[in-house]
Amino acid sequence: MSNGSSITEFLLLAFADTREQQLLHFWLLLGIYLAALLGNGLIITAVACDHHLHTPMYFFLLSLSLIVLGSISTTLSKAMANSLWDNRSISYVGCAAQLFLFSFLITAEYFLLTIMAYDRYVAICKPLHYGTLLGSRACVHMAAAAWGSAFLNAVLHTANTFSLPLCQGNVLHQFFCEIPHILKLACSNAHLSEVGLLVVIACLVFGCFVFIVVSYVQIFRAVLKIPSEQGQHKAFSMCLPHLAVVSLFVSTSFFAYLKPPSTSSQSLDLLMAVLYSVVPPIVNPFIYSMRNKEIKDSLRKVFQHILFQHH
Repeated sequence: MSNGSSITEFLLLAFADTREQQLLHFWLLLGIYLAALLGNGLIITAVACDHHLHTPMYFFLLSLSLIVLGSISTTLSKAMANSLWDNRSISYVGCAAQLFLFSFLITAEYFLLTIMAYDRYVAICKPLHYGTLLGSRACVHMAAAAWGSAFLNAVLHTANTFSLPLCQGNVLHQFFCEIPHILKLACSNAHLSEVGLLVVIACLVFGCFVFIVVSYVQIFRAVLKIPSEQGQHKAFSMCLPHLAVVSLFVSTSFFAYLKPPSTSSQSLDLLMAVLYSVVPPIVNPFIYSMRNKEIKDSLRKVFQHILFQHH
């Protein structure tokens, strides 16, 4: 029986067998990464540079863009390096670091999406109290609570996962170090403590999910009472993008972490991991900014300012 301390590295899932396909995957991953970097970078620039966008809604959107950039950098950078150098290995410490960062950022993203649902709820259902319920101090406190809880969650999961004795080799059937795949390497009775921790987290995640659903039920009831069609359209265009992001993120991450191991298939696991870790960082900028006139106007001003400075 070998435990974690005798394993010095893990072998990650290789995207392809032939050298040509590996290089093709590298360029594909690089394209995805640069698209996420550009899209989220534009949102961060727009919100940071335009004081008209220094409102709670855009403060949370800026935080979300920073988080998704961090999470896609954590997973894709190693996958790109492995495809480029024809390598599958990740060191034990590297795997622990990747798992910690990914757990931290993905949990922070979920808590932040919950806070954004509350922001939409207050804006539409209690507009007169918006300034008092979501003042700058309240926003900072909520964001700090999201980051702090996510950090604690990541510390607990990483410490617990890497304290388990591993008897099933060191091959991970995933392109990054993900908790369910490391648990599969654990000795049969060893991972019960981690399962217990996952159940606690699942309850917390489900609580947030119920909060989001209840918020949106209230929002849609309020929107349908708006007399003007234009007012309804504006309210829906503010909420539907967020709801789309939440639905994709929650359904795929729930499936990845809470499905029984017996239903596991390598291609399905890979698809789910891509859907909750790679797709949101790319689609977030499109979903949030393509329909958002204020962000487009802000970016236009930024680019005009840069161009005039050069002339």
